[in-house]
Amino acid sequence: MLEISTGKVVRVIALTREYGPDSVKLADYISGLNDDEKLNLVALMWIGRGSFEPEELEEAKEEARLEASAPTERYLSGIPSLAEHLEDALDKLGIDVTDEEDDL
Repeated sequence: MLEISTGKVVRVIALTREYGPDSVKLADYISGLNDDEKLNLVALMWIGRGSFEPEELEEAKEEARLEASAPTERYLSGIPSLAEHLEDALDKLGIDVTDEEDDL
């Protein structure tokens, strides 16, 4: 089960596209998420880039928990295709974000 709202994921995508994955605005936003939301964001990114399959979401979240050695915002800032990976993950999971995108 995904433990981050689609609105927050869409916000990360929008901030990444507008300011880049290494922006202070994106880092500040991600650092304000709770630990479960951060783990879910990393798991989504991994699913989007193909490291895990959509049905392996729980496994990806556990791996994110075990592998966490740096702040999430620092880890994700090093991924140039972050927005695309997150979009791909939402698509693979069959999550429609049209309403959240319209709200931005």
